[in-house]
Amino acid sequence: MKIETALPTHFECLVAIWESSVRATHHFLQESDIAALRPLLLNAYLPNLKVVIAEDYAGAIHGFLGVDENRIEMLFVDDASRGKGVGKLLLQHAIAESGVNEVDVNEQNPQGVAFYRHMGFEQVGRSELDGQGNPFPLLHLRLVK
Repeated sequence: MKIETALPTHFECLVAIWESSVRATHHFLQESDIAALRPLLLNAYLPNLKVVIAEDYAGAIHGFLGVDENRIEMLFVDDASRGKGVGKLLLQHAIAESGVNEVDVNEQNPQGVAFYRHMGFEQVGRSELDGQGNPFPLLHLRLVK
């Protein structure tokens, strides 16, 4: 597995990975939420972040991570690749290469919360609403290791 910079030509694939991951971990989202987020991800979020991909040597993308300054804005791993170290590889790369030390994670995503805690992040705050103003509480985490 190697980490590469995402190109705009990767974005459609990244949206498919995002959807696979969200359907496996974000059970609180409705179909309408996913449908509303899909074009935002493709047209607004991905183009405005520093995005890296985890790609195998055959060229298949297994996950991606988006960073803005010191903050992880998104980390998604294809459902079929979860539990195989892809997220850990992406996160370690972002810490080492971009100096990230902050992330927000949906409180209703216990797998995501557990992953970040395992990787050395601790909760430093909480918001009742997500970034779109929806009632999906966010936990604000900071790297302490």
